[in-house]
Amino acid sequence: MVNTYRSVHRAALLAGAAAALSLLTACGGGGGAGEAATAPSTLPGTAAPATSGVTSATPSVPPSAGPTSPTPSSPPTASPAASARCHTSELEAVLGRNDPGAGQENFPVILTNTSSRTCTIHGYPGAAFVDAAGKQLGPDPQRSPGTPTTVRLAPGHSAWSGITFANPKISGARTANPDALLVTPPDEREPLKVSWSAGEVPISGNESTVFLTVFDQGPGA
Repeated sequence: MVNTYRSVHRAALLAGAAAALSLLTACGGGGGAGEAATAPSTLPGTAAPATSGVTSATPSVPPSAGPTSPTPSSPPTASPAASARCHTSELEAVLGRNDPGAGQENFPVILTNTSSRTCTIHGYPGAAFVDAAGKQLGPDPQRSPGTPTTVRLAPGHSAWSGITFANPKISGARTANPDALLVTPPDEREPLKVSWSAGEVPISGNESTVFLTVFDQGPGA
């Protein structure tokens, strides 16, 4: 079902993403959709690292023939890939228009670079549905098969990931009506809070799994 979603609904998700981004631009950006949620150190839906961090180390120096003054070691520096990563504070999240089909509900989740620098996104987002009190509804979404690629985002440009689940009225899954969707950029721990007004979502029972796709180049890029 996930492979069908990737092949059949990608173009439709892009169209929905473009419509959401146009609305965001018309409204001047900002607002609650891009507001970073305050969260404890362990967050629901936190994205697992998509890339491993790399630090440079100072090589050991063999002793010389005579006494020498100790050489202070340089602190490790972050790799270019790590320093280029988009941080939560530099991004804004919006939910695109649903494109239902074949018993599926399909939404693009769009992240836009609101900073003044070019940064990158690589891999999958973290995501979690929450109620008005911030309690998570259902388990974390699962990752649908895909090959992560690094997406470069210039200021004002976007990337999107698809979120999809079986229509609970068809599957008969137990449901809940979320207040918001928490979206965590890859390798980040702080989520972005997106208001959810798309109705009930499955949280347990038959075909209740929610799936996420890898980030792809999105509207405005």
